[in-house]
Amino acid sequence: MPEVIFNGPAGRIEGRYHHNPEHGSPIALILHPHPQFGGTMNNPIVHDLYYMFRERGFSVLRFNFRGVGRSQGLFDNGAGELSDAAAALDWMQTYNKEAATCWIVGISFGAWISMQLLMRRPEIAGFISIAPLAKHYDFSFLAPCPASGLFVNGQYDTVTPADSINALVAKLKTQKGIKIDHEVMPDTNHFFEDKIPALTDICADYLDKRLAVELKEE
Repeated sequence: MPEVIFNGPAGRIEGRYHHNPEHGSPIALILHPHPQFGGTMNNPIVHDLYYMFRERGFSVLRFNFRGVGRSQGLFDNGAGELSDAAAALDWMQTYNKEAATCWIVGISFGAWISMQLLMRRPEIAGFISIAPLAKHYDFSFLAPCPASGLFVNGQYDTVTPADSINALVAKLKTQKGIKIDHEVMPDTNHFFEDKIPALTDICADYLDKRLAVELKEE
């Protein structure tokens, strides 16, 4: 799990990167929760999903948004963090020019940033959006959403109540050409306390099914 430092729009960005040297291996980018509320690339959900993708042959990167850890810059209310994510994907692609597929994952605030990047980067083929802050941020830019993906939230999430996420998912499910899956985890909150292994299993099962379909289509 080598540490990496690469250039971003606000200065140096700190990350952790696993490289799969096999030609054409897929890539994944994981975005952490809100920087002003303790979110870092060492968040336990980010950490476990990093290894989940690694175990499936992905080259995978997690990094600290500007102003977090050793990443330079200051919190920028989303605009700068989106630029950070784009720079991270650019950096990873320089080492994976022939990647078979590209996935993006975001947790909480990171989910909002990840879905914006999804709209800007057509190479992203799938997404996992965990506890998106649908009550706090506008997701209307997903019109249309360009890729199929998975939403997961906790039954007792008081940060982003279920009705706001349900409304977002329901809207996306009406769009043609994509398939949106949605899992509500019982007996857990916005932070999935004591439920992170189960959350990781849900994401792994979804990813395995998607990869199996892609393999059949080749």
